Amino acid sequence: MPRPAPAALASWLEVLECPHCHHRMRIDERTLRCPSGHSFDLARAGYVSLLTGAPATSGDDDAMARARDGFLATGAYAPLRDAIGDLAPDTTGRVLDIGGGTGYYLAGLLEELPQARGLGVDTSVRALRFAARAHDRAAAAAWDVFTRFPLAEGSADLVLNVFAPRNPPEFARVLTPGGHLLVVRPAADHLAELRAAVPGMVGLDPRKEERLHAVLDPLFTTEEVREVRFPLAVSGQAAWDLVAMTPSARHVAPQALAELADGTVTVSVLASLHRRR
Repeated sequence: MPRPAPAALASWLEVLECPHCHHRMRIDERTLRCPSGHSFDLARAGYVSLLTGAPATSGDDDAMARARDGFLATGAYAPLRDAIGDLAPDTTGRVLDIGGGTGYYLAGLLEELPQARGLGVDTSVRALRFAARAHDRAAAAAWDVFTRFPLAEGSADLVLNVFAPRNPPEFARVLTPGGHLLVVRPAADHLAELRAAVPGMVGLDPRKEERLHAVLDPLFTTEEVREVRFPLAVSGQAAWDLVAMTPSARHVAPQALAELADGTVTVSVLASLHRRR
């Protein structure tokens, strides 16, 4: 007998739309179907792919997803997860995590919001294998963040965006009136010690904040900006995972990672809360 669809996904059905025709969908055993005949099977791991067209080439590969899951499971970034929970407004509604990877931050936030329901979205099906089991109130789905989201207008009370690509017009469209967006991004000296020690790590845009406000300010009012900064003692293996779980993994020679030693790195990020205008 087929396993039933996850209850967490069923709780999003009233707002999920077919990515082809935008009709609402229903669950038939472990398949999402729309009235036009489009169907999307749930993977054995519990997520559903709503990607259309060619397979996505971005997002974590298997090695990156495993490195991310392993590193975050150590609790090294727990201060950041706690800060997200502290900054997020209370809601009993839906939390949409765009670019949520393995679901670590969404799971932490749902622990702070016991009545909320979550949906973690990523293009990486490798990461979604972890996200689908990150929390019993979190569903997981794949779609392209740069296209129209397969969600009805006003579907989410809170959009979470942690170290991930952004689509502000879609964030605003799927948020309820007065809904919130919580954005986390690296500050200028984030992991500065690793960037100095490992040739090939991707640099940070010095105009990141200026560019962020240019796209957010027409759609959102900024309510709070908070710096989260702390020293992090890492072993050589943890430093390896910390690099390997980021896009820098595609640009760094394996030998450079193998030579990493135990040390301390600076975690420095900015977290901001924005209200939909």
